[in-house]
Amino acid sequence: MAFEIRVAAPREATVVSEILTEAASWIRALGDPLWAPEQLTVEQLAPDCEAGCFFLAWSERTAVGTMRLADSDPLFWPDAVAGDAVYLHRLAVRRIASGGEVSSALLGHAAQCALKRGARFLRLDCEVSRPRLRRVYERFGFAFHSERTVRGVHVARYEHLVDA
Repeated sequence: MAFEIRVAAPREATVVSEILTEAASWIRALGDPLWAPEQLTVEQLAPDCEAGCFFLAWSERTAVGTMRLADSDPLFWPDAVAGDAVYLHRLAVRRIASGGEVSSALLGHAAQCALKRGARFLRLDCEVSRPRLRRVYERFGFAFHSERTVRGVHVARYEHLVDA
């Protein structure tokens, strides 16, 4: 299935919030909380939507996934060379579209964005204790880079070479 992936418009912060909140609620119901509800409000997400950081994946007229891209991540990647990578955060897919197609499309789009921005890598982090999520990234082609503890959270850092 083909998806249209584009930058979320400022007025679409509500849609981004809905997708992230749905994903966080589902993960919380499984007993493995990820994002706190207060991090996913329209008010919290609106500045990043206005800055063009969030993307939405559309299937016909339904937004089925989202992600956030940034040109730096000093909290989780303080040792990174400026401009060497684009950083992926908050990848989420609606339950009605689960199964891997949307996340793969979003990851592919993120890699293309990194390439267009002149970066060598697409990077991300996730909690070490999430093996299922880690396998999703590894199947896409991300290579384990290192581990780091930030504010009490132990994360695995991954990178995907995009200039090959």
